[in-house]
Amino acid sequence: MNEIKELTKAEEQIMQELWEMNGGFVKEIIARLPDPKPAYNTVSTIIRILETKGFVDHESFGKSHRYLPKISKEEYKKIITGKLLQNYFDNSATSMLSFFLEEKKVDVKELDEIIQIIQRNKK
Repeated sequence: MNEIKELTKAEEQIMQELWEMNGGFVKEIIARLPDPKPAYNTVSTIIRILETKGFVDHESFGKSHRYLPKISKEEYKKIITGKLLQNYFDNSATSMLSFFLEEKKVDVKELDEIIQIIQRNKK
């Protein structure tokens, strides 16, 4: 797959539903979205954009299409966090963790969990 582009907020919302559902029809996706529900054409357009970007594929059922994630949530998470680390923290995980600690985005319980993960990965 070529260079993956980041998702817009609307695209990400649709992808979150597709990942959760492991694929679905436009009407099923709309049913899962919060109110006020977007128009069918709006969701359909966003999905076609996601297809063009390489995030989504489809199966045809007559005139209907069932849309499937082409990239997993885990794959996207790796790409997006890699870009975050590179673009905002000079590829320094220490710098990123320090930022989250200073901003109080990580609490003591989570910090203990991080320490346990580090200790497990030292072996």
